[in-house]
Amino acid sequence: MSTNNPNPRPGTAPRVSAPARPAQRPGTPVATKAAPSATKSAPVAAKRPAPARPPLVKPAPKAKARRARLLVSKVEPWSVLKMAFLLSVALGIITVVAAIVLWSVLDVIGLFDKVNALMTDIQGSEGGAAFDLMKFASLGQVASYSTIIAVVNVVLLTTLSMLSAVLYNISATLVGGIGVTLTDD
Repeated sequence: MSTNNPNPRPGTAPRVSAPARPAQRPGTPVATKAAPSATKSAPVAAKRPAPARPPLVKPAPKAKARRARLLVSKVEPWSVLKMAFLLSVALGIITVVAAIVLWSVLDVIGLFDKVNALMTDIQGSEGGAAFDLMKFASLGQVASYSTIIAVVNVVLLTTLSMLSAVLYNISATLVGGIGVTLTDD
């Protein structure tokens, strides 16, 4: 009976050939089974270096820089609020530290004493009590004022950035948003 018969007998399945074996790579020896006694008595052949093979994965060709044009159509107000709060707190800490350092530097160079001497010269001897700048600008007062300014700035900057995010979202619905082009260099 032929396997190419277009009308096989009913109830019999067509013959399927066995899957083909993968092709042998050029330059690699064919593995054969040898008798166990032959392998023990045969001398060990000197190992030759393997022929240079191409790498398994070729490096990708140098591609041009890709560009993606994106549109910022919405800014999440909650994330803007959190980020603005953290940045304004950091700015407030910087403000307080800078005010204290600036006061210390001015005190070390003797600016407050020179201002007191200048005010005494301007006031004259019949002016009564001598002017003392330290009554108005001591270190404690400067630190307190700068802390109050820092807290007000935290509240204002956080509120303004949240408001600007909401206004951006409203205006982005009208005009589409801000276009951004990203590249991977």
